[in-house]
Amino acid sequence: MIFRVSLLTIILIIAANSVLYAMDWPLANAEVVQNFGANDQGTPVLGTILKGGGVVFTTGPGELIFSSSGKEAASRLPSPLGAWSAVAHSDGLVSIYSRYNDDGRGGQPGYLELGSPIARAGVSGWSRNEGVYYILYDRRERRWVNAMMVITMPPDTAEPQILSVQLRNSAGRLLESGQIRNISQGRYSIVVNAADALQRPGSPRLPPYRILCSVNGGEIGSLTFDTINAKNGVLMVSRNGQTPAKRVYSDYPAYEIGEVQFNRGQANLEIIVQDLAGNSRSALIRITVE
Repeated sequence: MIFRVSLLTIILIIAANSVLYAMDWPLANAEVVQNFGANDQGTPVLGTILKGGGVVFTTGPGELIFSSSGKEAASRLPSPLGAWSAVAHSDGLVSIYSRYNDDGRGGQPGYLELGSPIARAGVSGWSRNEGVYYILYDRRERRWVNAMMVITMPPDTAEPQILSVQLRNSAGRLLESGQIRNISQGRYSIVVNAADALQRPGSPRLPPYRILCSVNGGEIGSLTFDTINAKNGVLMVSRNGQTPAKRVYSDYPAYEIGEVQFNRGQANLEIIVQDLAGNSRSALIRITVE
């Protein structure tokens, strides 16, 4: 496998959805444990899980429309969100802060400025560590939004990582990168494990912003971690339009990027990975199809 910066990245510019203003982080000096779109045992993560202590702040100005300690008697079933609050913003976005300290103190509905304290980081709901689970929801379009697209990011010049490239044949067998130099003709799924390099050593691998795949110069798959919506109760992700998440996330911890028919001869398989800062990395694999 050959890693290099592809010239194609000059024209593959990230086109993130614009909003009225940039948002800030809800928890200072926190570690991102899981980010939007991550493959969590075959299911996409719908927000950003932050690990750390301290005060949880509103990420933008808006109206506090709901607050729950997670201990209400309305339901005997535990909520995966635990203690949580929701703030409605003027552009149709709703920021949700959850799994924080369930000390029973609920905020009163009303207008909040950017950076207003809303809770204390902690453990509630399905928490694994002290912190907060932050979700951004677009109620106009009825979809979850990658908060990294609107939150002010630190400078980032590190290229994302391509951890593995696999082919899955019609029999369901996964071929590792070292095995796909010579393959039999047929239809294959392209399975890629990639990560954003903007993370602390030893921390979980975070998904990049986009993974693209081409064969002999023709694009056959593009997965973008921008939004996730639900259609008839099925989560849909941005892969070649809208695709059921269970198809893309079936190969934990990787992602199925697309399918291709390989015919006899030579084929060039190229994988391009991009992050939100515009950094890019590519891998070119030359395949002999028998």
